[in-house]
Amino acid sequence: MVSPPQGKPRVLSGIQPSGEFHIGNWLGAVRTWTQQVVEGGEELLFCIVDAHAITVEYEPAELVRRVEVMARDLVACGLDPERCTLFVQSDVREHTELAWYLANVTPLGDLQRMTQFKEKSEGKEHVLVGLFTYPVLMAADVLLYKANLVPVGEDQLQHLELARDTARRFNHRFGPTFPEPQARLSRAPRIMGLDGQGKMSKSKGNTIGLFEERAAFWGKLKGAFTDPQRLRRSDPGRPEVCNIYTMHEALSTPEEVELTYKECTTAQRGCVDCKKVLMDTFDRELTPLRAKRAEIEANPRGVREALLDGASTARSIAEKTMQEVRAAMGVGAEVRSS
Repeated sequence: MVSPPQGKPRVLSGIQPSGEFHIGNWLGAVRTWTQQVVEGGEELLFCIVDAHAITVEYEPAELVRRVEVMARDLVACGLDPERCTLFVQSDVREHTELAWYLANVTPLGDLQRMTQFKEKSEGKEHVLVGLFTYPVLMAADVLLYKANLVPVGEDQLQHLELARDTARRFNHRFGPTFPEPQARLSRAPRIMGLDGQGKMSKSKGNTIGLFEERAAFWGKLKGAFTDPQRLRRSDPGRPEVCNIYTMHEALSTPEEVELTYKECTTAQRGCVDCKKVLMDTFDRELTPLRAKRAEIEANPRGVREALLDGASTARSIAEKTMQEVRAAMGVGAEVRSS
């Protein structure tokens, strides 16, 4: 097995510029990322994966806007470019180059077993090849930087296992090149949509934008789905089926979570009151983030420059990896001139 890079563990995380940055994105992943930045001790790379966002129909100008908005939101949330590497996937062309090379060591059957492709393509007449080969590009994202750790939710474990298998196959055929990346399973909860119907998603219209005005934010939170069996204020609640309680677990103090559970199950606190307490917690967390976001909006050039710097750092790692890959596979000018 190939040894991982020396020094600090290298962690790679990616996020699609899918539109409005909502509380599901934040509680489910980004809040944890910012804690890693504060703690230090690891080499952190955060990638806005715009090449993954083109596997469905899209408007180019809108994609450009979404990338810029996502970058500002991430920095506002605490991904300090001075303490981590933040970059856009398409600014490092080696991602797509490596994806093609890896496609040639990836069996068709492995891709046909990918659960997410089956779910996203079900019932559709027009499915793009990019959606099918999406996991190969994800493997390239990870292996290009020889990442030791990849934070993922349970829904991405199958894709990461494919990346591990791909590294193993490449090494067996062309010689030791890639370490096998390990999963860091996210401890963050799965935030359901406000309607209680599946994961929070902008396409389903069941989100709250992280940087929405407070009145709009509260209006949506107040109307969020809770325990369907709790019809009256006097009915005991079931926190285990309530998405509001899930948010409390992610955001509130242990003492507040314990109190919320007790008062919900004994009908001492109604659903609206529970939402008001949660809103106060959101206010404490989001007020400084909103202030930072406003500061960035007034000077967006700083984030643009940070992305260019981040891409330069990422590219220096990627270029070194690709030199090894081309040499191992016998492709590229470097090989022919040696």
